[in-house]
Amino acid sequence: MGTINAITQVTGTGVFVRGDDIDTDRIIPATFLRCVTFDGLGECAFHGERFREDGTSRDHIVDQPQHQGASILVVDENFGCGSSREHAPQALMRFGFKAIVGGSFADIFFGNSTTLGIPCVCMESQDRARLARMVQDTPDAEITVNIDALTITVGTETLPVTLRNSARQALLSGRYD
Repeated sequence: MGTINAITQVTGTGVFVRGDDIDTDRIIPATFLRCVTFDGLGECAFHGERFREDGTSRDHIVDQPQHQGASILVVDENFGCGSSREHAPQALMRFGFKAIVGGSFADIFFGNSTTLGIPCVCMESQDRARLARMVQDTPDAEITVNIDALTITVGTETLPVTLRNSARQALLSGRYD
């Protein structure tokens, strides 16, 4: 296995998707798993929560104008639980997310995300609540997830995060694929 681009930090705006135990079927409904390649899965991320059966919008937070182009996904506990489909992190990556900040992640989802170069960092609940408020109050605020320093910076505020050392080293060395 060769090296690819090292990931030392990810910077972008954020969006907070509230709720514990968001499983892979909510991230990418099973109806979209028939694809031969992962191309086009981005538009299907959170599909069942974003659209009604007739295709009209439910005004999901990721579709709201103030969060267009957000690349940092902020979530709650046990994100990516459920079945072990690799389509879930593929859909999130193709939607435009480059890092995920949560309380905890399902192991297989975490591994599938890391191999795509999507850091899944954990943050204590009180700090995550502060980050979620910042994202909601100032949606255009730039967030930097620093893999090397294990911090998240928003404006003048810096908050600690954790990341399994094996995943951290893989991202920092460019050996995550």
